[in-house]
Amino acid sequence: MISLTPGQDSDLGQAELLLDEIDPQAFLADKAYDANALIDRLRERQITAVIPPKANRTVQRPTDFALYCERNLIERFFNNLKQFRGIATRYDKLANTFLAAVQFVAAFILLN
Repeated sequence: MISLTPGQDSDLGQAELLLDEIDPQAFLADKAYDANALIDRLRERQITAVIPPKANRTVQRPTDFALYCERNLIERFFNNLKQFRGIATRYDKLANTFLAAVQFVAAFILLN
């Protein structure tokens, strides 16, 4: 599932909404997603949080860095997505046409 946010908004706000749509075993994310509310929500649903703790946390949580290395698959997917000029520069003015273009290109990438 793909969701659009305004450019100035954090992606953290969309994480819980997207989690309602799926049932993963693990949640791999970077330090930007290290928020107590999200971590607690993941624990409630018995989803393994593979999120490195921020450096300013008083109590550092353990992280499975071997599993965290698998996050490179997600980063490579976004890199492939940005290779399409229309997506990288966002030529579309309307959010729904841009989202449709992103979904089309994502399907194209996954089929190749």
